[in-house]
Amino acid sequence: MKIIVPMAGMGKRMRPHTLTVPKPLIPIAGKPIVQRLVEEIAKVSNDKIDEIAFIIGDFGKEVENTLCDIAENLGAKASIYYQTEALGTAHAIHCAAPSLSDKVVVAFADTLFKADFVLDADADSVIWVQKVEDPSAFGVVKLGEDSKITDFVEKPQEFVSDLAIIGIYYFKDGENLKNELQYLLDNKVVVNGEYQLTDALENMKNKGLVFKPGQVIEWMDCGNKDATVHTNQRILEYHKDDELVCSSAYHENSIIIPPCYIGENVKIVNSVVGPHVSVGSGSTVSNTLVRNSIIQRNSNLEHLNLDNSMVGNHVDIQGDVSELNVGDFASFSK
Repeated sequence: MKIIVPMAGMGKRMRPHTLTVPKPLIPIAGKPIVQRLVEEIAKVSNDKIDEIAFIIGDFGKEVENTLCDIAENLGAKASIYYQTEALGTAHAIHCAAPSLSDKVVVAFADTLFKADFVLDADADSVIWVQKVEDPSAFGVVKLGEDSKITDFVEKPQEFVSDLAIIGIYYFKDGENLKNELQYLLDNKVVVNGEYQLTDALENMKNKGLVFKPGQVIEWMDCGNKDATVHTNQRILEYHKDDELVCSSAYHENSIIIPPCYIGENVKIVNSVVGPHVSVGSGSTVSNTLVRNSIIQRNSNLEHLNLDNSMVGNHVDIQGDVSELNVGDFASFSK
């Protein structure tokens, strides 16, 4: 099986953190979002993951090397493709056309999930869905009496279904998907100037392809700071029985309230950390209270009382601050 990961977007809603790193590489509880995503897909699949294809922008060699490492850690081949123009979801997936064959999972890298189902690899297609309170903000699916998907509806203004599409799709025949995407591109089937995957899905359904829903337990968004901090909290809760404090971390006269992720060579002095805090490797926290926050690598926090915050890499902050959203290399004191 192959996993196709479109991730070429600019991540504007996550600035300033995406000014220096693509959003899917922002760490959640010590692992990049995209790594957690492909690991969860591997867990629900009985098939071995043979290849992971990443569709990216001009992110640089270091990012590409990181993505290759993520694939190799799952025992899969890594393939890198480029989307140079933002021309929609269908166009993004088609950028990985050489990898669209055999069984394929397409997963957009701005979401995480938890599921207790095993992927039905014999189905024509499976669309991951989750019940939501306000379906008008999402693409949703309608189900027939046999629990098969009968319609795809984009942002319905009147209630038709509360099963939102979370951005993860399985196709038994990747070649068929590639052909449908090619049809959209060849015939310039666009909506607001973009090629949409939902148009390909509708065409496939009209030709008799059977779509089944795969309902997840929880769908976690990483679209903005508050959502990402909440997702960090939920992931820490799911892994609270794991060893989340690295052995090289040092703490003195401090309390760590679990669940927390504490990375390699972190120093915590005269502080209370947690619950629901992730601290990246090489960071120092001193004389500080911090909860429900993400602190990335090689940062220094002193004399703070933080909640609901995101702090980037190589940040140095001192003073009386209660909530932060700062990117890499920020430095200030109050």
